[in-house]
Amino acid sequence: MSEHKHDHGQNGHKHIHSPEEKRAVINRLSRVAGHIEAIKRMVSNDEDCSQILIQLAAVRSAINNTGKLVLKNHINHCIVEAVKEGDEETLIELNDAIDKFLK
Repeated sequence: MSEHKHDHGQNGHKHIHSPEEKRAVINRLSRVAGHIEAIKRMVSNDEDCSQILIQLAAVRSAINNTGKLVLKNHINHCIVEAVKEGDEETLIELNDAIDKFLK
């Protein structure tokens, strides 16, 4: 089984992403990348600006949904471990990341 480990904070706790979790995120990102390529073709072909905006909104939604998935995975693994270990630095890092993601 493939494992992906993170090392966070001074306590150095680790968590593992399952292959299924990684695959789900990678698949979503691949779809977003393909969608962006299609939008680039739309622009190159002088397609309707309204349709381009609609497609851009779909990409933004897909990115937000991917971010939610990453956040849920992070909470279920890394944050659970951080709380068990009293690792406040990881919680601070999460709050900073959320602030940046939601800008």
